[in-house]
Amino acid sequence: MSLAPYASHASLSRGRRHAEAPAPTRDAFQRDRDRIVHSTAFRRLVYKTQVFLNHEGDLFRTRLTHSLEVAQLGRSVARALRLNEDLVEAIALAHDLGHTPFGHAGQDALDACMQDHGGFEHNLQSLRVVDELEHRYPRYDGLNLSFETREGILKHCSRANAERLDAAEPGGVARRFIDRTQPSLEAQLCNLADEIAYNAHDIDDGVRSGLIDIERLGELGLFERYRRETLAEFPALRGRRVLYEAIRRMLSAQVYDVIDATSAAIRFAAPSDADAARKAGPLVLFSDTMRRESSELKRFLLRNLYRHPRVTATTDQAKDVVRELFDAYLADAAQMPERHGERTDRHRAVADYIAGMTDRFAIREYERLTGRRWIE
Repeated sequence: MSLAPYASHASLSRGRRHAEAPAPTRDAFQRDRDRIVHSTAFRRLVYKTQVFLNHEGDLFRTRLTHSLEVAQLGRSVARALRLNEDLVEAIALAHDLGHTPFGHAGQDALDACMQDHGGFEHNLQSLRVVDELEHRYPRYDGLNLSFETREGILKHCSRANAERLDAAEPGGVARRFIDRTQPSLEAQLCNLADEIAYNAHDIDDGVRSGLIDIERLGELGLFERYRRETLAEFPALRGRRVLYEAIRRMLSAQVYDVIDATSAAIRFAAPSDADAARKAGPLVLFSDTMRRESSELKRFLLRNLYRHPRVTATTDQAKDVVRELFDAYLADAAQMPERHGERTDRHRAVADYIAGMTDRFAIREYERLTGRRWIE
């Protein structure tokens, strides 16, 4: 399939921070994807929380399975829009590499610990992972990914951090947060595929956990429409098969909506190339109707799942673990591996070490350092 003119073409990449000879059988974005898949940080995602902690059940999503689902959705849409599937996949697989253990609870706790030392942003941490913290190659730190992949990984960034990054890399991946332009269409697509994926799988995991009653989902126009459609076609269907089929149809509807709405936006903006698309404003989007329904779904999940007492009890405990680990390593750097313990930027070294932990390793370290047991 030929790429659209406004897609990101690997042959036109802005390159890597450290020059390398091209690979004989792979283009720049394919090579990025492969480096991400083979990284240590990618393997750790299998034991990092999405909503439910890893030990709470074998079938709940983790950061790894979430990233795979984002990549699958992103590639499907990219193919229809003639965008670069390999770049979409690379960004999707790497977008959560910097996430802490215990999901957003861990991130919030670590940000609070780092409040007087630059804070903590998981998107910025993902960029730090691929730029600095992976130690695999003899000539440089990090994975030395292409500009376009790094640009997509940095989904959000505060103004202060953007200015700091731009000072170190003028005109680099943080510049768009200062100029108020957009990333590539592939990066925009990953942002939306991320939202579509977690909305759908959090419904599934919420019902599986027993925290969301499937009957309550009737409050959601988006979900209820496809549940009714499913039962109209399969009136004898019962239980989880109804849920699975309704979610499948809802996902398909959102994918087709993005394709149609984005195609119309691109036709109107008529970008001549990838850089023109960056300057045209957000082009990968939902229709107005689907955006309203997706927002309703997010509010439903916030009320009924993310703020459920059982979830908040666990996340409160997780925040305590992160805070106590931070204080313990800050007091005694020798408790960390040498590559972290010998650094002079002590607070950031501790944050990097904790952010790289899996849920179960963080719990083991907490129990080792405090002598207290994690209460399940």
